[in-house]
Amino acid sequence: MKIREFTLTTVFLAIILLFALTPIGFIHLGVIKATIIHVPIIIASIILGPRIGAFLGLAFGISSVVTNTMAPTLLSFAFSPAVPVLGTSHGSIWALFIAIVPRMIVGVVPYYLNKTLQKVLSKEKWSLFLTGLLTTVLHTFLIMGSIALIFHDAYAKAVNADGINGIIAAILMVFFTNGIAEATLAAFAAALVVPPLLKVSNKY
Repeated sequence: MKIREFTLTTVFLAIILLFALTPIGFIHLGVIKATIIHVPIIIASIILGPRIGAFLGLAFGISSVVTNTMAPTLLSFAFSPAVPVLGTSHGSIWALFIAIVPRMIVGVVPYYLNKTLQKVLSKEKWSLFLTGLLTTVLHTFLIMGSIALIFHDAYAKAVNADGINGIIAAILMVFFTNGIAEATLAAFAAALVVPPLLKVSNKY
């Protein structure tokens, strides 16, 4: 069991690093970067549990800090303390919170959410589908909500938003563009990948 757990953890970590260090994982959309790195974390959490899921989420968060430091966009100040906050000459330590904490939560939630949904839904694939979908929606709102709350003025300047209504509109725009695409991808990936992986891993 320990060998299986270690092997799968290593594989998922390798996938996360591959995504993080190549254009596959972070897709530049001008103001912000869309990502698919949450997908292997969701799958790993369901299969290996919340402890390893949180560890992989931490790896995701650290990779986010690195990539936003090395290849910054307009919102990179929210993910790297090395990037000056718009309107200032210095970065913020709160960027580490935004980059890391929501990603670790994404590594914990899928395990418990899937267990709960399995008790309600009759088909395993539906619980996996909804787990991927809802976890990604949560991830998007945790990230965007934290940015809007902690970096209110800088975020408004970055997206040319006017007041609270403009900020809310900008967050909803992110959700209805890359947010829905990320959630749909995670939902189908969880439903299709988790069952065969569970069968294979349970043989060893």
